[in-house]
Amino acid sequence: MAAQISHVGVHDHGFNNISTYGNLLRLMREGRIPHNQREQELYELALKVSGAVQAARWTCIANGQGFIYSFNGPHSLFIDTLRSLRSLAVAHQLGHVLIAEGDRRISLLGRLLEHAETTATHAVYYGRGRDAFDVRGRTAHESIFNLNDGSYRCPNSQQGYSPFSTWTRGLAWALCGFAELLEFFQAAAKDEISSAVAPAWKLEGAREPGHLSQSRRPARRARTDPAHRFRQVCALCLEAAAATADFYLEHSCADGVPMWDTGAPNLHRLPAGYLNRPANPFNLWEPVDSSAAAIAAQGLLRLGNYLTANGDTQHGTRYRQAGLTVAGALFDEPYLCQSPKHQGLLLHSVYHRPNGWDSIAPGQRVPNGESSMWGDYHARELALLLRREARAESYLTFFNDRDGDGQIRDPARRLRTHHA
Repeated sequence: MAAQISHVGVHDHGFNNISTYGNLLRLMREGRIPHNQREQELYELALKVSGAVQAARWTCIANGQGFIYSFNGPHSLFIDTLRSLRSLAVAHQLGHVLIAEGDRRISLLGRLLEHAETTATHAVYYGRGRDAFDVRGRTAHESIFNLNDGSYRCPNSQQGYSPFSTWTRGLAWALCGFAELLEFFQAAAKDEISSAVAPAWKLEGAREPGHLSQSRRPARRARTDPAHRFRQVCALCLEAAAATADFYLEHSCADGVPMWDTGAPNLHRLPAGYLNRPANPFNLWEPVDSSAAAIAAQGLLRLGNYLTANGDTQHGTRYRQAGLTVAGALFDEPYLCQSPKHQGLLLHSVYHRPNGWDSIAPGQRVPNGESSMWGDYHARELALLLRREARAESYLTFFNDRDGDGQIRDPARRLRTHHA
């Protein structure tokens, strides 16, 4: 993994390094593996470097903010990268910053907030007439920007069917990513937020999501209170999380497992009312994606927990129950692998349908029966989250939310810090 720590060519640091060094650090802090000071320092250094390297992969846009660009190049914003913001969050918690030309110190938390806002504004739809395909909660896998003036140009898709349909794993990345960011935001101290976002992160207030600026001039900087700006971005992330959650539930089958894309070309060949039945991974026309379900289930649970702790029990209970329903489907046949000869855990995952990278078994027309690294990983993360809740153990987060005794606590204890 050493080369992955300093990999400057990807947007995947949150996936690769938080899932490795972040988990090792968590296990050591929780006393689940033996403490070794040198090992802990290694994990922390890896996480610091990873967060800074990821934050340096930056494109500035017309409104004076920016985003972490994908491996397609500086014009490209991927919805996936929202979950890679974990690398910036953890590195920031460890006291790290990005140092640029002229020894300019750049807040990792500031860049996290900007990327989250840019993603919520451009990659998530809110049903406000942005274009002819503006349906509340749908997402674009890729958002394209003009590098000459920083303006937004259009949606695109790499792993989905089209720019105007919704690739469901990308939708799940958004749902889970926004939900866990809300948990991270609520656990951050007020003085930490203020010091991180000021004075560099003082821009005009966030635009209403779904209403994109047509200006080709950089936005003027305004003396906006950092705490107010932070609350705006939190509210925007909450709106994006709820919208994507609702869209996911509306466009998944009855057990919460979705087809790989909501606009896949042969969906019309499936039986009428197929969304009202459990998903059939062995159908003849389009594959399901269990990896999207594993990611989305965690997002639904976290969003439900967040809303319930904030007093919105109606929506919180709905999302949480939906997450449990999805988990119940995944941790049973035909999704949970029963064969000791199969290398995977979670079956019927899709990798890259447009590129034809998914195995189609003899006698089948579409991919099924295979596993993916992200599907298996997120199934295990989902299982650990549920097991800890069932046993009333410490709440599972990617970040370190600790009290004085060193125990990682449920972040709900500070839910109302920024949202009162």
